[in-house]
Amino acid sequence: MLQQTQVARVVPRWHQFLERFPTASVCAQAPVGDVVTEWAGLGYNRRAVNLHRAAVAVVAQHGGVVPDDLDALLALPGLGPYTARAVLAFAYERDVAVVDTNVGRILARQRGERLTARVAQTFADDIVPVGMGWSWNQGLLDLGALVCTKRSPNCEACPTSMTCSWFRGGSLEPDPAIGSAAVSKGQSKFIGSFREGRARLLDVLRTGVEVAPEQFRDACGWNEREGGDLDSVRAADSLVRDGLAIAGCDGALSLP
Repeated sequence: MLQQTQVARVVPRWHQFLERFPTASVCAQAPVGDVVTEWAGLGYNRRAVNLHRAAVAVVAQHGGVVPDDLDALLALPGLGPYTARAVLAFAYERDVAVVDTNVGRILARQRGERLTARVAQTFADDIVPVGMGWSWNQGLLDLGALVCTKRSPNCEACPTSMTCSWFRGGSLEPDPAIGSAAVSKGQSKFIGSFREGRARLLDVLRTGVEVAPEQFRDACGWNEREGGDLDSVRAADSLVRDGLAIAGCDGALSLP
């Protein structure tokens, strides 16, 4: 959930989700549509499909226990380097580095240069203190979120400022975090976008109804949108392609 969604939005959904799916086995046995429905409000809904697929794989290949091996975690659907290492660091307290956009920003500023994803990960792994993987990663995540922020970093209060190449250089050079591979470039505007219409269509499906092709445009909220008919069909097709919906013989959509 935290891959691309802010903590404030995740917390209430997290508790409700775990009440519905307390184990990988329970999640794997549920219809994909149930998982998609519980994911409402978190965005990037394809993550719900991948989570269900990962739960199925954990049950089938690992006896229902989330593996504690990096390669095994990376083999699960939807798990990339960040999530796999987060599982190892926070669930198994391994000395591996978790590099999200906040940590990536710290690393680039510390080095005073733009970093590739591989260099950022290697650098982060090298500086994890032995036996402190859990607390070290928690600290860096908080440091990036609260102190070494994207805009107006509080360098004077930062405990790493004396080792920070960018700060020691007077912060006069362009911010090396901008353009670094590990640092997010931000999201495009959601309101009025194709993604918003697609999300509206999925929200209608979450109510448990089928949506016929002639209803796509209205479900997307595109009755006044130029090209709304074509865009709504594209939105419907993309939901099917991503495993978020299924299409009947008549073209009507429903949750899988």
